[in-house]
Amino acid sequence: MAALGIVYGDIGTSPLYAFKEAFNGPHALALNEANVLATLSALLWAIMLIISVKYVWLILKLDNEGEGGVLALTALAHRLVKDKKNNDRLAAFVITAGVFAAALFYGDAIITPAISVLSAVEGISVVTPQFEKLVIPITIGVLVGLFLIQKQGTGRVGKLFGPITMVWFFTLAIMGGLSIAQTPVVLKALNPMYALMFAVEHPGSMFILLSAVFLALTGGEALYADMGHFGAKAVRIAWYGLVCPSLVLNYFGQGALVLRDAAAAKNPFFLMASEGFLIPLVVLATAATVIASQATISGAFSITQQASRLGYLPRVNVSHTSDRERGQIYIGSVNWIMLIGVIMLVLEFRSSSALAAAYGIAVSGTMIITTVLSAVVFIATGGKFRFALLALLAVFGVLELCFFSSNLTKIADGGWFPLALGSVIFLLLMTWKKGSQMVGEQRSKLDLPVDGFVGSMLREVPRVSGTAVYLSSDPLLVPSALFHNLKHYHVLHERIILLHVITEEVPYFNDSHRLAVVASGPGLWSIRMHFGFREMPDVPAALAWAGEVGLEIDPMDTTYFIARSVVQDGAGGLTRWRCSLYAWMTRQAEGAASHFSLPPNRVVELGTQVLL
Repeated sequence: MAALGIVYGDIGTSPLYAFKEAFNGPHALALNEANVLATLSALLWAIMLIISVKYVWLILKLDNEGEGGVLALTALAHRLVKDKKNNDRLAAFVITAGVFAAALFYGDAIITPAISVLSAVEGISVVTPQFEKLVIPITIGVLVGLFLIQKQGTGRVGKLFGPITMVWFFTLAIMGGLSIAQTPVVLKALNPMYALMFAVEHPGSMFILLSAVFLALTGGEALYADMGHFGAKAVRIAWYGLVCPSLVLNYFGQGALVLRDAAAAKNPFFLMASEGFLIPLVVLATAATVIASQATISGAFSITQQASRLGYLPRVNVSHTSDRERGQIYIGSVNWIMLIGVIMLVLEFRSSSALAAAYGIAVSGTMIITTVLSAVVFIATGGKFRFALLALLAVFGVLELCFFSSNLTKIADGGWFPLALGSVIFLLLMTWKKGSQMVGEQRSKLDLPVDGFVGSMLREVPRVSGTAVYLSSDPLLVPSALFHNLKHYHVLHERIILLHVITEEVPYFNDSHRLAVVASGPGLWSIRMHFGFREMPDVPAALAWAGEVGLEIDPMDTTYFIARSVVQDGAGGLTRWRCSLYAWMTRQAEGAASHFSLPPNRVVELGTQVLL
């Protein structure tokens, strides 16, 4: 039930706009029986191959410690490739491809709320054309309300998602079934030959049709991304047991309707309903699209947190909105940026059909990268079925390349937007990663080795009572904050802890293995602290586990010292404009004290300049 509400919200609302796009717009097909059957056949078998076989059966097997999604898959593939020798280029390719796919996801996350809610609210114009002028204001009102409640989290309303979505899918199935019963000729489209023969006889039209067909697959990535919340079994049962049959019945029902009444092609989903059921259907569709939007918004929060943990974004302020569900988080900056973007899209495109042109490119690009990364994992892990699985992935890859190529024909009509947005975000992600690596290298040149520090200074400097914790980016070097503190005050604390926090390429880390404590000298300890990339690092809470190895730490007698780097252009490895971009991102970053959950009244921050 829960998987229905979260995982399938996106793909479950595709019937609102997917089928009708084949027979509307500048590249619309002629409305006749042959074209309708070809469209339905292509829809059915695209869903069967890409969603049922690729994602639900195959890709859900590739979890990273129970987590899914393109960044989790990237981390898994990168870890496997690193274990092999002489694979540096492949490892770099894996990271670049995975990060670009994550960047494309943001385009999908912004377009989905706009097209989903807009397509649902457009149903009121079917009730009466006089309501058409209210579509945009109502859509914006629903979207503003949706983003305003994000801070409350999905925990309070999550229990409603499953039942509403179940009613939605039953409604899809019943509407489609009743329409098919009136025009059963559409069942001929179960035969894939209708799609294949159409592709052979009209290759140009089939190429254009693929961009409309792909709209029925746009929630596929969500299946994989959300598997960590519910597990693969629940996702599979929901898909095969209810979601897939309901979607297919509804698409075939829409095809049956347009064969009976060609005028219904302008909005076949709502025109399938009886006149008395139209208003309740609009309300139900709006609720379903809000749920679909909630899933992609939550996905944007999750992928931002993962990118930050893996070092591709600055630290961000993450709020956990549920005591039971670790994946329910809220990131205010992402929320408000997305709201602005979504409203701008609605005002610019003004209809779901116009937005459909911008939809698909980002998702199809992400699907191709997921296929490639999956192939890397299968090659690295081996297994007796490796070649059969690789052959299957090759088939999926060819289909997805066709979908991607077809969607590229819509670049001028709005498809440029997700590509432009993805490229900008990719630049930000890679600039932060490169700049952070260079800052670490610069600071490592200035820092002293821990061994030399222990031998020359530790015994000669006066000590004062208390515990000092210095956060260190390199466990083999003395942190710059410690070096500057010693230079200015000429004293050291009685107990010094050099703390190196490591974000692992796994989602979560067991508390019992979180700390590695080493006594490095008189009153000096080095601690490696491990967190998964889905975890919120709480340093004081983790340090409490040090008592298990004999290092008791009094929170009220502990001071945390942090170094903050001020970036200056020094004609180093970054171009001037990228250096300025990195410096700007540094200023937007969440402070280390907040990120590591340090008590504000126990923190001392020291600034250092770094030239890039």
